[in-house]
This record gives sequence, C-alpha cells and structure tokens, in this order.
Amino acid sequence: MRLTIQSLVLRAVVAGFLFAPVLSTVALAFGESGPTSVAPLAKRLSDAVVNIATSQTVKGPQGVPLPKVPKGSPFEDFFEDFFNKRGGVPRSDRKVSSLGSGFVIDGKEGLVVTNNHVIDGAEEIIINFHDGTKLKVDKVLGRDTKADLALLKVTPKKPLPDVKFGSSNEIEVGDWVMAIGNPFGLGGSVSMGIISAKSRDINSGPYDDYLQTDAAINKGNSGGPLFNMKGEVIGVNTAIISPTGGSIGIGFAVPSDTVAAIIEQLKQFGETKRGWLGVKIQTVTEDIAETLGVPENTGALISAVTPDSPAAKGGLEAGDVIMKFDGKDVTTMRGLPKIVAQTPIGKSVDVEVLRKGTRKTVQVAIGQLEEDDAPSAVNKKEPEKKEAPPAAPASASVIGMKLSPLSEALRKKYGIDAKVNGLIVEEVDGTSAAATKGIKEGDVLVEAGQDVLSKPEDLAKSVDKVRASGRKAVLLRVEDGKGDLRFVAVPLQ
Repeated sequence: MRLTIQSLVLRAVVAGFLFAPVLSTVALAFGESGPTSVAPLAKRLSDAVVNIATSQTVKGPQGVPLPKVPKGSPFEDFFEDFFNKRGGVPRSDRKVSSLGSGFVIDGKEGLVVTNNHVIDGAEEIIINFHDGTKLKVDKVLGRDTKADLALLKVTPKKPLPDVKFGSSNEIEVGDWVMAIGNPFGLGGSVSMGIISAKSRDINSGPYDDYLQTDAAINKGNSGGPLFNMKGEVIGVNTAIISPTGGSIGIGFAVPSDTVAAIIEQLKQFGETKRGWLGVKIQTVTEDIAETLGVPENTGALISAVTPDSPAAKGGLEAGDVIMKFDGKDVTTMRGLPKIVAQTPIGKSVDVEVLRKGTRKTVQVAIGQLEEDDAPSAVNKKEPEKKEAPPAAPASASVIGMKLSPLSEALRKKYGIDAKVNGLIVEEVDGTSAAATKGIKEGDVLVEAGQDVLSKPEDLAKSVDKVRASGRKAVLLRVEDGKGDLRFVAVPLQ
C-alpha cells in the first residue's frame, strides 16, 4: 500500500498527540533544561566526606632487586662486589602510602567510618578534610574484617560536619544514589547513578549482602559513602568489578543497615559481637528439594551440627531444613548466616524446621561467634594409630557404588575416625549417577533417606522405599575424608 504525504503527516500528528503526555512527563521529571541539579545536595554533604592517607614501613629493597645468580657461579662474587660495594641498590626499609575515603558520623566526638582494607597495616593515618585541614587519627576504635569496616577517632578543634545513616532496606532498585569519595587520589569527587541490584553475593565473605550501583566507583573511593537523595548514607563503597581497575558501572556497597549495627558495636565494645548458631548448612538444590518434598531454594539444609553448640543444645539435627528463624523467613541458604549474626547474644529464638516431612519448632539460645573459630565446621580427630587385624566385611554394589561396613582395617586404610559410622565407598562406577554427584572412593555414607546406614542392605531398602514413594532420587548424607558432611541427592536410574 502506498502512503501519501497527507497520510504520513496525519500519522505524525497522531503519534505526537499520543506521545505528548509521555514527553511532558519526561520533561517534568528532568526539567526543561535537563536533569535536576544535585549541586545543593553535593555541596551540603561534601564537607563530611574525607580523604584518608595512610603510611607504613615495608621491608625490602628499593628500586630494582638484586639479580639472582646460581650458587657457586663464577659471577657470584662479581655481583656481590658490584651491588654491595659500588653503589648498588641497598636493602633497607621504605615508607609506602595509600589513599582512600571515609565519612564523619559524629562531628563532636570525631568518629570516622571507612573500610578496614583502607587502613589495614597502617602505622600512621591522616584525615584530610574538604576545607584543607588535616587531623591525625588518635585511635582505631575497632575493625571488622568480615564486613571490611573500621571506626576511627580524631580530636577535632571544633565540631565537624557529619552525616547520618538512612535505611538501606527502604532503597529500591532503580533509585538514584550519589557517591562521594577520593578516586585515584584526585580529592573530593561526586558521581551519580542508580541502585542496580540488592543482596549481591560476590564471594568476599560469609555475610555478603551488597548493594550494587552503576555510580562511578574507582580506586580511592573505598570507604566512602553512598547517599540516597535525602542525603542519608545508605551504603559504604567497598568493591568494584573491573578488568582495568577503573569503573565499568559495577560497584558494590555494604548496606547501611549492616554498617550501622556493626559501627555501634565497634563504638561500644571495640569489636563485633555476632550471633552464633553452630550448624553447617547447604543449599536446597532442585534434586534435594525433590527428595524432601519442598520447593527449590527454600530454607537452609543442616548438614552437620557442632557439638555443644546452641543448635545442639536446642535440639536441631542434621537433615533439618530451617524454614524460619526468629520469625523471619529463610528464603535462601546464604541468607541465614546474616540473620543469625545480627541476632542479639543470649536471645532465645524460635526456629521452625522441616524434619522428615513434618514442621517442627524448637527454641535456641543464641551464642556468640568466636571470630577465630570456624562456626560451621565439625571437628574431626585424627584416627588412632594402632594395628588392627584385617577384616573382610560383606560388600555389595548399590546404585553404582561398591559399599562395605566400616571395619578397623577400612578405617585405617581410608583414615576414618572411630566415631564415624556408616558404609565406606570402595569403588564408584564412573558412569553412575553417584559419580556425577561427586561421590568418590573413601567417602562414608552415613544416612539414606534420613535413615542410619550400617550395612549395604540398609541402602538397598532405602532405595526401594524411595522408588515405592514415586520419588526420583535418594537423599544421602555423606562424610568425606576431611570430615566435611553434606547431603547429596542421587537420581535413581
């Protein structure tokens, strides 16, 4: 069909009429001359954002290191003589410095928040303020390596401009944010962007729950604040993903709700006091979910309970799926450690679990996490070094695995602790489902379908029971040679 000039004009008019409300809305949002200026906000906040300069002494050579030559080489004496006696590079201590960012949260007391990695190992810390004044840090009041935060104390001659924390929980994906910091040591710099995502896990620690932003964050921005449009701190800029070291629009900030709680503890105690449950957990994967009859990624599956821990005293068991903790839904495995860590020490909480298909609630008194300990690990003692007569236990092959009851000889052969009971895996068919799920020789099958195993026939019965129920996989509790316990759902072929 041919379009006349008149019809094209008519279509353009109609399109303009239809899109006029949209265009007017955009103009209203951005203003007639472009986006609304954030200059008043930046001006108000900049004085509370500081540059942090650190210095420390590093042992080692200055300049080019001494060339290495083979011992006994005819050139060995020449090099030693040349570099040590003829103006070569001396080996001595040297000062190195670095720059980062921070912000004042209490102008009267002189309290400054930054990243721990900004001041880690520093012998001297200088705070540079926006007006050009400098103050030496009197004391590092506390630091938290897991959340990468530190609280510094200076003595101001007059009250300093400060900023307050806002709620990172209220911020939404798409909301505007502003980053102020010290990128590449250039001094105070402002960048704008939006919240790109929440609850990001970048595998930097056990409590990852970052805000992601596309506001330009570069080297030197670490420790600086991320503001909402009210001028409240909703995050501490901590990390970036970049192949070049510069911003590519993927920056991460510790949420203010986490920061505020940790900083308050550092202020009061000089250390972080986190709640401790005492369980090792794993994700409820699709195949495990099918064996338990729950939706995928629902709750946190307990694979082991630390002896004499709050969890053990409260009656939690391996195989329980934690569905709720202190009234909060546990939607993912990695969400539980954060909830537990933020629970007050000594508080008794209700923990709702799914145990063998039945909902059950137990009460647990939260303990304090010892930072030097591994809270989710179960200690494994070395096997006793004693001779034992060889044994020939009855072996059988079940779902692609050659299994035998644990004897003294097998315990010695595979290094299995005397307290561990179950079936030792002596061979695995490389084409079996068990092999694809990572079960290997030397593993111990402790349970199947949450039933204890002591002989191969027990596993065969569990497999028959699972098949009769119509499920497609059997849930095995496996312990490896390192003492790590986990649940594995092995499909039935």
